[in-house]
Amino acid sequence: MKRRSILLGMGAAIAAPGLILAKEQRAPLRIGLTSVFLDDQAAFLNRWRDYLQLRTGVPIQFVQRSSYREILEQVVASDVDLAWLCGFPYVTARQHLRLMATPLFLGKPEYHSYLIVQAEQSASSISDLAGKVFAFSDPNSFSGYLYPRYQLQQDGLSSDSHFRRSFFTWSHRKVVEAVAVGVADAGAVAGYVWETIAKLHPSVTGNTRVIARSDTYGFPPFVARADLDPHLFEQIQNVFLGMRKDTAGARLLEELNLDGFVPAEDEMYDAIGEIAKASRVV
Repeated sequence: MKRRSILLGMGAAIAAPGLILAKEQRAPLRIGLTSVFLDDQAAFLNRWRDYLQLRTGVPIQFVQRSSYREILEQVVASDVDLAWLCGFPYVTARQHLRLMATPLFLGKPEYHSYLIVQAEQSASSISDLAGKVFAFSDPNSFSGYLYPRYQLQQDGLSSDSHFRRSFFTWSHRKVVEAVAVGVADAGAVAGYVWETIAKLHPSVTGNTRVIARSDTYGFPPFVARADLDPHLFEQIQNVFLGMRKDTAGARLLEELNLDGFVPAEDEMYDAIGEIAKASRVV
């Protein structure tokens, strides 16, 4: 009996390092993001990573890139597993993706595109901005590029000829900052970002003025690569959906100025798809 106990103990001693090693070698779940607009985004992402790891038992790695195109290409190629994408790139590649969760902003899974100008500008619509310098966020952003371009098209105008100059900032926050300091006369930005900056840094948005708000559209969703393991998909989805129900998750949501996450539905992005088709970009 004693000999058997010794052997069992030796077996456990041998097996334990192997189990630990297997856990350490488990591939991380890679989550693709473009620029986060928070002041201390590195610290925030570390806290969010720790939260997700604790509740899933899965190593988490955030992968940051400068554009939606880079993130979309990586998730389609399975170089990342999940991504926080705009609705525009989602509708262009939905056959390669699986919707996971949509954020709630002001209690709803939707947002607006805002047209903003310098506070002293007298313009009241995009057609009033002839000859001005205009800031777009990202060529694959719905609120920061596709929608304002569509509005110009509806008015029989083109950004190439209507504005004296236009440029991409590659960040919604940088659109607000560019207009605020006069680098651009006007710009297009996600209303969610403008409202969040107004909450955190009113002195910045105080130098800008919202002159137009679009109809509501599906909020930028979290998506997964189509071939992600279904069990892992459900596991991480449940963690996102449950964030608003516990103290740590609610604190992270508060920093993002979000109310929570709900399951994403494909039809929420149909209107974006129709505008993309009308604009001849899909």
